[in-house]
Amino acid sequence: MFFVEVLETEGLGNRSYLAGGPRSAVVVDPPRDIDRVIAAAARRGVRITAVAETHVHNDYVTGGLELARLTGARYLVPAGAEVAYAREAVADGDVEPVDEGLELRAVATPGHTPHHTSYVLREAGRAVAAFTGGSLLIGTVGRPDLVEPRLTEELARAQHASAHRLADQLEDGVSVLPTHGFGSFCSSSASGGEHSTIGAEKAANPALVQDVETFVRELLAGLDDVPAYYAHMAPVNIDGPAPLDLTEPRRADADEIARRLAAGEWVVDLRSRMAFAAGHVAGSVNFEVDGQLATYLAWMIPWGRPVTLLAHSADDLARAQRELARVGVDRPAAAAVGSPAEWVVAGDRPASFRRATFAELAAARRGGEEAVVLDVRRDAERARGWVRDSVHLPVHEVHRRLGEVPPGTVWVHCAGGMRAAIAASVLDAAGREVVAVDDGFAAAAEAGLPLVTPSDDSAA
Repeated sequence: MFFVEVLETEGLGNRSYLAGGPRSAVVVDPPRDIDRVIAAAARRGVRITAVAETHVHNDYVTGGLELARLTGARYLVPAGAEVAYAREAVADGDVEPVDEGLELRAVATPGHTPHHTSYVLREAGRAVAAFTGGSLLIGTVGRPDLVEPRLTEELARAQHASAHRLADQLEDGVSVLPTHGFGSFCSSSASGGEHSTIGAEKAANPALVQDVETFVRELLAGLDDVPAYYAHMAPVNIDGPAPLDLTEPRRADADEIARRLAAGEWVVDLRSRMAFAAGHVAGSVNFEVDGQLATYLAWMIPWGRPVTLLAHSADDLARAQRELARVGVDRPAAAAVGSPAEWVVAGDRPASFRRATFAELAAARRGGEEAVVLDVRRDAERARGWVRDSVHLPVHEVHRRLGEVPPGTVWVHCAGGMRAAIAASVLDAAGREVVAVDDGFAAAAEAGLPLVTPSDDSAA
């Protein structure tokens, strides 16, 4: 009997897979922190004989090259991907033995990238699972706009054709096992579930129920923002990522933290947004280790800028270091563990700012307070409705557009509180008086705040 083990990388919305039989296995789209993969194989008592990439990834640094080197596995990379290292170039129809009676067959599925390749796991000659990478996702497809703007429509059409190729070749009961789509920005729209089959996708996936013209038009109209760090991922993966170094960063004292802030470096406080608002080093910014740390910090920090991490515990520091390494933020310049009282120089006190709900924002407005309401959701979220007279700057643009925030106390909100806390910390570091609205956006209407919707004539 075959097995498929899912290795989730929740912060990036991705999945990798270990699949095989009783003695050997293949790894599909491995994460950079390959110790997780090696541990999973050891628990099952299988040898990794092949590592397969569906495409050159735009959203994370692959661990495939290093995993193949350490295990002696064959490294399977689509033939159309021009990489700078030795690998087994995989073409449509190629077959890789995995274990007795178990094999992996390559299926060309261009669309997410021109060279994208899916892999079908076959047991005793019968397809049982399809590793679809960034091609056919659960309820959607991978976005086609990450390679080259001039190719976007062409790749969107290729996505439609690739989805149909998989659906035509595979039986309804075959499991669909994508890499992207669980919160990943590589997904063209929100993924609709955790598990799926070819039959389920035939019934509901737009790529399989819409004609190509409708599909392409709606797909292109719905594309969201692209994280800035994506521009750096493919070049790293093409050149061949360096081995991962997760040794503990050098510890910094309060004086060094102050020097790094004065030099314009980023000092990132990993504690909860509640703890940060209550007290923090002035000038530091807040990216919760329990939030989408890697995505938003890598999106916002100037690429290559030194970063110092401040954490409540050594475990939180290690978690953050691992997450950031997955997106190429490899080595923190320094780190500190403890509390703000230990991180501020002698004679200084921690800074703080207020947190509030939408009800408190509504009360402040009714009381005559001239509150600047800053909405830091993405464009696609804002388009569904917003607080009247609010200013809109997506969170990933706030640090570059501080001059566009009107004077006054800034009440920052997003959809749930995490991104509002990031933006509030950036504004606070710039010397603005802020209030972080830590509340779900649905509460804005419940609090009586006037909302504008796209259908509202006054939205013009």
